[in-house]
Amino acid sequence: MIKLLRLDPWQDCCKEGEPYPTYESSPLVTTYTKAKLTLNTFEKHGDRGGRSECDDMYHSDLARVVALSTGWFNNKKRCHHHIVIRGNGRSVRAKVVDECDSTMGCDEEHDYQPPCRNNIVDASKAVWEALGVPKDQWGELDITWSDA
Repeated sequence: MIKLLRLDPWQDCCKEGEPYPTYESSPLVTTYTKAKLTLNTFEKHGDRGGRSECDDMYHSDLARVVALSTGWFNNKKRCHHHIVIRGNGRSVRAKVVDECDSTMGCDEEHDYQPPCRNNIVDASKAVWEALGVPKDQWGELDITWSDA
């Protein structure tokens, strides 16, 4: 689904008048679900994001935590469950603490960021480090994941 989302004129993340795709669902979860690993901070004042959806708390960048796209987050059903992420020739367990909203964006609540794609595992720095990805390559990585 594509919808035009309201913009704040003081923010430059979303572009005025540009449509952004939104998603209610994500690909089926299997033993090796393909996804894009993205970088996020779950700390207070980090990326100007709010508290985690699962526990209304902030989390250290040293913790192996993730946010999942809306469909995978599944109305909080994966909250506090662990997933196994495979990438860069390694694997790591991480705890689901938040949602990467695929249905809304470009507003104050979402820091004027576009909606999340439907195939995102948004991970803390600790996850990237555990996968052994060099810091200059942090940002987006093809991975697979599964429930632990």
